[in-house]
Amino acid sequence: MTITLIEGDGIGPEVTRAVLAVLEAAGLHAEWERHAAGEPALQRSNTPLPPELIESIRRNKVALKGPVTTPVGGGFTSVNVGLRKALDLYVNLRPVWSIPGVPGRYTDVDIVVVRENTEDLYAGLEHEVVPGVIESLKIITENASRRVSRFAFEYARAQNRKRITAVHKANIMKMSDGLFLRCVRAVAADYPDIAVDDRIVDNACMQLVLNPAQFDMLLLPNLYGDIVSDLCAGLVGGLGVVPGANLGDDIGVFEAVHGSAPDIAGKGVANPTALLFSALLMLRHIGEGAMADRIMAAVVATLSAGVRTRDLGGTASTMEYAEAICRRL
Repeated sequence: MTITLIEGDGIGPEVTRAVLAVLEAAGLHAEWERHAAGEPALQRSNTPLPPELIESIRRNKVALKGPVTTPVGGGFTSVNVGLRKALDLYVNLRPVWSIPGVPGRYTDVDIVVVRENTEDLYAGLEHEVVPGVIESLKIITENASRRVSRFAFEYARAQNRKRITAVHKANIMKMSDGLFLRCVRAVAADYPDIAVDDRIVDNACMQLVLNPAQFDMLLLPNLYGDIVSDLCAGLVGGLGVVPGANLGDDIGVFEAVHGSAPDIAGKGVANPTALLFSALLMLRHIGEGAMADRIMAAVVATLSAGVRTRDLGGTASTMEYAEAICRRL
């Protein structure tokens, strides 16, 4: 099959190269259709999100994406947000679990974060009312809230998850977050086999830090989901070991959730685990679950043997770590 590949920038090309080596060692036969995004694309074609990239993903239905730098306080709009809007990738899926061999604050975390991906404050709809006054628009719609809820409950049923916790601030934003919560409850009525409850977002954050094992799945609007999913990553070793998927009705873009880390780019020390785990989500998405299981076993064995990159307390380079996984495969 053909898969669209976005190496990204910063450490993107390094971690992508490592992941492709592992996938090849595992026996994946894929044709990689390479495209640039962000600053590299801007330099080549005067746009950070070229039309040919969007068309490639629409045609192939599957993409693997390395980190792409987003300018802070100016410059072009986030490539991640642009992809989600252009391809209607309305679900952000982040499984977070305690990984054997990775030091973390807890050993019993197993949470799936489902985040609405297209609206809310994260859509970046803002303007200057008068000089010195900026207004940002928080848009919550019934359609978006219902379809992400439907995905969450279908996923829970397919993966044998028992409970979904909706996270919101409906005590203050009674109309917008209130609509989201009502939609979750309405969809939940069609899934009596799955328990549903809700938490106010600030309390949910505190409870996650105190005892993450009390949660099974979290369902959140866009901005809360962005924040809480990173908090969850911190419980299991950081963004370097957590995968991400952006999903629509028939398209999946699988990406590392960390940044492009330009300060260590080119040094060969970046951790490719997050992108590799995202590739495992991609493999399961395309029906290669057995291959994903083999790679996961090799990763766990490698980490448990003490072969780790610097951010996990080891000394292995990016490719030394990847080659150790390949040897186990």
